[in-house]
Amino acid sequence: MFNDIGPLELVTLVVLAVLVFGPDKLPKVIQDITRTIRKIREFSDSAKRDIRDELGPEFKDFEFEDLNPKTFIRKQLDNDDLGLKEIRNGFDFKKEMADVTDAVHSRDGETSSGPSGTSGPSGGRVDMSKNSGTDRDDRPPFDADAT
Repeated sequence: MFNDIGPLELVTLVVLAVLVFGPDKLPKVIQDITRTIRKIREFSDSAKRDIRDELGPEFKDFEFEDLNPKTFIRKQLDNDDLGLKEIRNGFDFKKEMADVTDAVHSRDGETSSGPSGTSGPSGGRVDMSKNSGTDRDDRPPFDADAT
C-alpha cells in the first residue's frame, strides 16, 4: 500500500502526526485509523465475494483487476486467439512514419521550388488572399497599436 514512501517521508509523517495530535492522543488516533482501514477492507472483500456469487460458477476465475483497461488489454495481447501478435509484429510504425515524411518532403520539394530555388513569386511567402493579382494598396493600413 505504501510502497512509494521513503524513510525520510515516513519520519516526516511521524513527526507531523506527533505535532498535530500530540504524544498523548497519537496511539488512540493510530488505533482508530487501523480499525477504519480494517473495516473498509472487510467491506470490500465481502462486496467482491457477493458479486462473484451473483455472477455464477462460470465467472469463478474473474478478477476485479481485469476491469482496469491496461490489464485487460495486456491479457488480451498475451492471449493470441485473435492473431494480434501477428498484426502487431507486421506493422512497423517508425517505417510507416518515415515513408509518409519522405513522401511529404519530396512532394513539397517538387511543387514549391521555382527555377531560382525560392518557393514561388513571393520569395518564400504564401499569399492567402483570393485576389492574388490585385494591388497591395487595397488592404487597409496596418495599425501597430491595434495588435
